[in-house]
This record gives sequence, C-alpha cells and structure tokens, in this order.
Amino acid sequence: MEKGLLKEGIIKILSGIILLGVLLFLPAGDLKWMNGWILMGVLFVPMFFAGIIMYFRAPDLLRSRLKAKETQSEQKDVIRYSALMFLASFITAGLDHRFEWTNAPEPVTWASVIVFLLAYCLFGEVLRENRYLSRTIEVQEDQTVVDTGMYGIVRHPMYSATVLLFLSMPLILGSLPAFIIMLAYIPIIVKRIKNEEDVLEAELKGYSEYRKKVRYKLIPFIW
Repeated sequence: MEKGLLKEGIIKILSGIILLGVLLFLPAGDLKWMNGWILMGVLFVPMFFAGIIMYFRAPDLLRSRLKAKETQSEQKDVIRYSALMFLASFITAGLDHRFEWTNAPEPVTWASVIVFLLAYCLFGEVLRENRYLSRTIEVQEDQTVVDTGMYGIVRHPMYSATVLLFLSMPLILGSLPAFIIMLAYIPIIVKRIKNEEDVLEAELKGYSEYRKKVRYKLIPFIW
C-alpha cells in the first residue's frame, strides 16, 4: 500500500476537522455547542471510514478524490464561490448560536442528521458505481459512460447527494440564516453541471447518446 496516499488522506481529514472546528466554534464562542459537535461527528466519522475502505479497495479512486486542482477557468470560479458560501454559512451558524438569532427545534436537527446520513450512503453508492469520479472535471484515460444504477435515473447523482448533504448541514446546526446562505449552492451546482456536460459531450465517447437516454440531470422528473 502507498504510505504517501495514506498520509495525504489523513492530513486532509485532520485539516478539515481543524478548519471546520475553527469556523464553527470560534464564532459560536462555545466549545460545548452540541449541534456543532453533532455535525463534526456525522461529517468526519463516515469520511474517515470511507477513506479507509477506498485506501484498501480502491486506491486509484481515493487518489482521484484527493485531487482538487481544477484546470477549467469556469470551475475555478465555482470553487471560489463554493468556498465563500461555506465560510459564510458556517460562520453565520456559529454567530447564530452565540447571539441566539434563531433556534430550530431539536426534531429538525435529528431529521437533518438522518437526511445527511442517507445522502452520505447515496454518495457512497455513486462512488461504488463510478470508478472515474474525481473532484475535478476531466475525462480520464479509457473512461466509459456509466449508465447503470443511479446513473440510469439522473446524469449527476453525485451532485444530487451533495445537494442533500450541504443543505442539511446548517439545519443540523439549527441555523435558518446559515441554511439560507447555503441555498446559494443550487445556482453554483447548476453552473458546474453545465460546464461538466459541455466537457463530457466534447470528450467522452457515447455521452451524447447517454444524455438522450437519461433525461434528468439532478432531480428525477424535475430537472
């Protein structure tokens, strides 16, 4: 096994834990903020075990997931907008807790946890179905169109999962203002999908036929 890949994965997770912890608990001014710890747990515990599984069973997929440098100028803008959205949403959620602007009922938090975990399972299934998935938009060597499973329902099931994941996060934190900010992900992902489909149409053999076969991009029977 590649020790360098394992080290890179561990560093990524630890960096994420530290960064999210700072973004949440510093504005909140409360290390005992339970909703913050719930989000940290449901986000990073499954991520850790998913990383371990990929390391032993699909190291190439793990390597591609760790790759994060976009070459497309449009996608660089998407990354910037997404980063700003996450920063604003998490900081706002912390401030919301500190100043008690809103206080979502506890059942909303736990219902959002369930949605988050189900979306995580959906994300894992998408990773299992499509070994070509990476964090950047590119066509890999010998890549073929995947049209089975979730890909037979919508063309971008990974993004369907991320919409559920991201929109449930501020609700786990119990913050309506943070949720409103996170809604910016919808136009962001629409922009990303448009550019991704242009790339796949031009560079991936069989994608034009796949688009005709599977009509919906993100949400079955809607879009």
